[in-house]
Amino acid sequence: MWNAVAKILLRTKVHQDYSRTLLLVQKGRSILTRPPSSRNCWQHIAGAVQPFNVSTSIQKVEALDVNNFVRIHWEDGSKSLYPAVWLRDNCQCPDCFLHSAKARKLLLEDLDVNIGVKEVILTDRQKVYITWPDKHTSEFEAEWLKKRCFSEQARAEMQEELFLPECKYWGSDLQLPNMSFEEVLHSDESAYKWLSTLKKVGIVLLTGAVTRQGELVKLGKRIGFLRLTFYGPTWQVEDKRDANNVAYTSGKLSFHTDYPVLQHPPGIQFLHCIKQAATGGESEVVDGFHVSNKLKEQNPQAFQILSSTLVDFTDVGVDYCDFTMQSKQRIIDVDYRGQVVRINYNNATRDTVFDIPAEKVQPFYAALKEFVDLLNSPEHKFTYKMKPGDIVTFDNWRLLHGRRSYQSGTEISRHLEGAYADWDVVMSRLRLLRKIVQNGN
Repeated sequence: MWNAVAKILLRTKVHQDYSRTLLLVQKGRSILTRPPSSRNCWQHIAGAVQPFNVSTSIQKVEALDVNNFVRIHWEDGSKSLYPAVWLRDNCQCPDCFLHSAKARKLLLEDLDVNIGVKEVILTDRQKVYITWPDKHTSEFEAEWLKKRCFSEQARAEMQEELFLPECKYWGSDLQLPNMSFEEVLHSDESAYKWLSTLKKVGIVLLTGAVTRQGELVKLGKRIGFLRLTFYGPTWQVEDKRDANNVAYTSGKLSFHTDYPVLQHPPGIQFLHCIKQAATGGESEVVDGFHVSNKLKEQNPQAFQILSSTLVDFTDVGVDYCDFTMQSKQRIIDVDYRGQVVRINYNNATRDTVFDIPAEKVQPFYAALKEFVDLLNSPEHKFTYKMKPGDIVTFDNWRLLHGRRSYQSGTEISRHLEGAYADWDVVMSRLRLLRKIVQNGN
């Protein structure tokens, strides 16, 4: 046993501290040493969830015969229970984990799902060493274990840290957040503020961009890369003859999300105003999550219909290349908790094909009409007019957007350049920027 411990200590280069006291814990019994350390290594800044107790010094660790668990007693008096199979699966040794890729090497085929712990050793109240029945050894830092505690509160806090789910709903009273385009490009703090606000509020206006095509490519590089679609990496919104999209006209655009005809619609949309019409052409936005929740309160049956009925969408044409697209989407997508996570609605590309029984058609239309009426309610929609140099960035899964009509002429009177990005790319950059800003780098 002690030979195995010595090998672990040498492997992690912690053997130079000979003054540490090892604590050997047999199954179900433990021996305590000097008073616990006051060191608090882990702190997490969260929105809605109160911080989980951050003490990472361990008072006692024990392996439980019942159900194969390891229980840790923290210096603050709290306890954490860790399944042995999870600990073995997440062994951090070089044989089980590829640290250069931060990826698991251990194959599930080689995992004993009924595994138990042979022995546990605690050292300096900061490391837990486990010897398994096959003599394999694992080590875990107290901080690492604390962050992965299975308590409901700790799990909720970790989910907030990973996914930033805080959402600020709004209506016609929206105070449109705005920032400098150049500052977002060149300042990590500004870029972090931009993306975190975009995640929370769903829309941010960037100002001061040069009024020429190509500025959105810079924004794409700032986050990582843009989303390529059948309309190209970027696309020009202007009045076009024989338009292949209703946006390429001067008429009114009703509230919609872009591209529900794709199985995975773009998460973020950028629109850069290069030229604006003298009259008309105002932009309108509405918080689809907020309105969906209102619908659920007012008419639960209508909400149920829109969140369960698969609607056909279609788009056929030629642009970046030729395309014939079909999809099925629910107007309101909800997760396993029943919370709204995405709106999929574009009346222009809603197909004439409707794959539901005839008797369910009229109730669907009634539910959709009630939803659209709520979207257009003065208390819910926000109207603004972009100026040349403005770039509006918004959540295409949450917000529905529209446009008032404008007067077209012999020359182009209104020109926006558009682009998409995926939430995966945006969230990746947001996490990286958060780390940079919080570390002060």
